[in-house]
Amino acid sequence: MSDLVRMTALELLQGYREKAFSPVEATQAMLDQIRRCNPIVNAYNLVDEETTLAYARESEKRYQSGDTKGVLDGVPVAIKDVFLTPDWPTIKGSKTVDPKSTLGKEAPCVAALNRNGAVPLGKTTTPEFGWKGVTDNPVDGVTRNPWDPSKTAGGSSGGSAAAVPLGMGPLALGTDAGGSIRIPAGFSGLVGLKPSFGEVPHWPASPFGTLAHAGPMTWTVADCALMMNVLTEADCRDTNAIPRRNIDYLAEIEGEPEQLLKGVKIAFSATLGYVQVDREVEETVREAAHLMQSLGAEITEVAPGFDDPLAAFGHLFYGGAANALRNISKKQRMMMDPQLVAVSEKASQLSMLDYLEAVNERVALCERMAMFHKKYDLLLTPTLPITAFEAGREVPQDWPSTRWPSWTPYTYPFNLTGQPGISVPCGFSSSGMPIGLQLVAGRFNDTAVLRAAQAYQLAAPLTDKRPDLFYESSQEGAEEGSEV
Repeated sequence: MSDLVRMTALELLQGYREKAFSPVEATQAMLDQIRRCNPIVNAYNLVDEETTLAYARESEKRYQSGDTKGVLDGVPVAIKDVFLTPDWPTIKGSKTVDPKSTLGKEAPCVAALNRNGAVPLGKTTTPEFGWKGVTDNPVDGVTRNPWDPSKTAGGSSGGSAAAVPLGMGPLALGTDAGGSIRIPAGFSGLVGLKPSFGEVPHWPASPFGTLAHAGPMTWTVADCALMMNVLTEADCRDTNAIPRRNIDYLAEIEGEPEQLLKGVKIAFSATLGYVQVDREVEETVREAAHLMQSLGAEITEVAPGFDDPLAAFGHLFYGGAANALRNISKKQRMMMDPQLVAVSEKASQLSMLDYLEAVNERVALCERMAMFHKKYDLLLTPTLPITAFEAGREVPQDWPSTRWPSWTPYTYPFNLTGQPGISVPCGFSSSGMPIGLQLVAGRFNDTAVLRAAQAYQLAAPLTDKRPDLFYESSQEGAEEGSEV
């Protein structure tokens, strides 16, 4: 197996500059890894090697001529199948989408990656319209966890999450309207950042409105910062985007862990005041908090002091799902994920007063967290209260609720507030499944979460540990994967 699939984006860029290898060689190595691993985990629902290699060859020519393009020239990127790509259809895991109708269009994130010379590897799987915290859909089937394929990779950016740990691309695009970057990052053992709302332009608008954020999913925090330098480029099509601040996120995270954490005030809350958390998860994240304290952070164990906003989140999130299905016929609905149809039809019965009540609760939560971050720079929690469970299910076996947000209580509150949140791997359970910690900062203080995450990852790197599947080569898998 080529060492190229182990490399981060920053390592690849250095190798290209030194002419140690070319973008074509790196891209081909990752396409080979996709052939080996994708039939097992179903991370990609579309791979077009000819088009991908054409992008890589153009990058190779630019390096040969000394005229490179942007800051990601030649770096392969996996693209979640909710982002419009001009060369490939975007069907969002739904039989109701006409693939041809999506061609020739380009989402802001995809356009920014293209301006910076990135090589698109393919489209990654998502639940239908990105509606839930696990990944399966009527078109592409079930996406599985890279550490244990019997388990879920999480969702809705589950395909992107499954790709990165297995070397099927160092960088990936995800979206997050209730945890859909951080959930699969936590379950699948990689870094996932939900930037502040408006920091990364996103178009067309998500069905989930202002809950939805676009962001990077990577193997390292440094690659995450590098990717943010690209994804934050201006795009006038997103009317919710904030004016560009031209932050060099990579420069912001330079320094030793002690430099990055010295004097940083962190509130640690294992439960947010209302979460039932698995003992192993809590102990692992608590150890991470102790490590950050030893590096100079000021840790205070305190909850932010709000009640579970699940009902308000549900009204706004499922209301968005209902609106997305507004013009979908009864015949088309029969081809869809029946649970998506069920939650949408239930949400369609909500009144305007129900909606406005949820908006009011959201505003109150935003105000509370704004005041909280006057005292604390960061909030540290587990990313999830559990580790990954059986693939193909919306909730764990014998779970008391039937819907996915019931096991994601640390993520959706911060979609309501629009704050930046990052998930970073911090250990493994006794069964070998990843555990993640979440860092949340005040809105538009994205550098704070990246700096703290970088400090933690430098002090406690898990980046040398890859899933067993990463190393396995299956001829059967290679044959099946040749026409993904």
